[in-house]
Amino acid sequence: MRTILATLILLLVACAPRQSEVKPYPPLALHPGNPHCFLFRGKPTLLVTSGEHYGAVLNLDFDYNRYLDALAADSLNLTRTWAGAYREIPTSFGITENTLAPVSGRFICPWARSGEPGNFDGGNRFDLNRWDEAYFTRLKDFMAQASARGVVVELNLFCPNYNDSLWLANPMNKANNVNSVGDCPATEPYTLKHPDLLAVQEAVVRKIVAELKDCDNLFYEVCNEPYWGGVTLEWQHRIADIIADAEKDFPQRHLISMNIANGSERVADPHPAVSIFNFHYCRPPDAVRLNWDLGRVIGDNETGFLGSADSTYRVEGWDFILAGGALYNNLDYSFSASHPDGTLSGYISPGGGSPELRKQLGILARFMRSFDFVHMAPDSTVVAGGLPEGATVRVLSEPGKQYALYIHGGNSAPSLQLNLPAGKYSFEWLDTKTGLVTASGHVEHHGGTAVLGSPAYGTDIALGIKAE
Repeated sequence: MRTILATLILLLVACAPRQSEVKPYPPLALHPGNPHCFLFRGKPTLLVTSGEHYGAVLNLDFDYNRYLDALAADSLNLTRTWAGAYREIPTSFGITENTLAPVSGRFICPWARSGEPGNFDGGNRFDLNRWDEAYFTRLKDFMAQASARGVVVELNLFCPNYNDSLWLANPMNKANNVNSVGDCPATEPYTLKHPDLLAVQEAVVRKIVAELKDCDNLFYEVCNEPYWGGVTLEWQHRIADIIADAEKDFPQRHLISMNIANGSERVADPHPAVSIFNFHYCRPPDAVRLNWDLGRVIGDNETGFLGSADSTYRVEGWDFILAGGALYNNLDYSFSASHPDGTLSGYISPGGGSPELRKQLGILARFMRSFDFVHMAPDSTVVAGGLPEGATVRVLSEPGKQYALYIHGGNSAPSLQLNLPAGKYSFEWLDTKTGLVTASGHVEHHGGTAVLGSPAYGTDIALGIKAE
């Protein structure tokens, strides 16, 4: 018997795949059972974060390892970063220690510097026909470090010029390259008007896509805020086509995102290769309702312009995700080159961000992971009454099985009237600021309207109900 057992063990060991033979996960995808959320490394996934101002790779002074450690410590799993075809300058938008505005000599991008002086920052001009291998080494290491921490990267390829000074700083501006490319005003680089400039853009997209072929923790966004600075829809669709064409022979393709609008808007004539529709400052989260029928992920991937209070952006995150969104990225200005761990305080910026806020968004992420959310959808029929005056409620449900509720506002603790099927349920009220369960229990419901009282709360509170 022992001889037979030993032989079986040897056979199993011999047949087991070696570590080098284990196939990597396919890239982040829409979940096949519910395309309103993601599938990542075999698990249903929502992306929630509070990330730096997009300069992690292009700013050589930024320690992205400490940054990624800070995200992972709070269970946050997303970051946005710019590919380097756009940069800002230290005076841009009055942001303290803006990570998108490297100091002189500390900007790196896909193109190599030439031997000719004359770049706006005092360095040599760029050669748009040569790649900077140091940049691609840094980009791929960033992707690897993010991957090791379970962080997905939204790589934003392009960004409009919000003013002339930003175009004057851009490598694709004729003044900053030796290729005589980019002889146009700030409002025309992201159109189809200039074939030489378009060829440069297509080439850099193909190069980036080839270099990041094997990254599973990645999706591409065509252009940040294309509704500014003269960006045309035809140009955006051309870039989406280039990404898709560059990946046509890949075993698995990466998702592509388009940034649709500030606030909310109905997506008209969606590009067939685009799977993520991202919005900025999406409050209230009407973009989810307006585009739910398209069967793709809806994201709120930039916040700000409502002060710096943590509660503002905590509420926006909970409100958006519980409305059915699958991606929330608070723009966090507490990250800087001097504070890559996100502890900068007293900064000047258009928004907020802090260690406390990141902890609170981590509570949101863990709350949602406690549900089988693939089978849940927005539900406006669950709450029949009992909300305090001035309060709003968002509900995701799988009727009769699980319910996630988020209540914001109001001046008294509600006694919710809930339309639940008959059955036995357990419930927990969650403090969104501390993550503590403030009340819990069981209820046996015989049909009709169930009444469930809430503990006292301040700004907001969450409730989870699950069938037993």
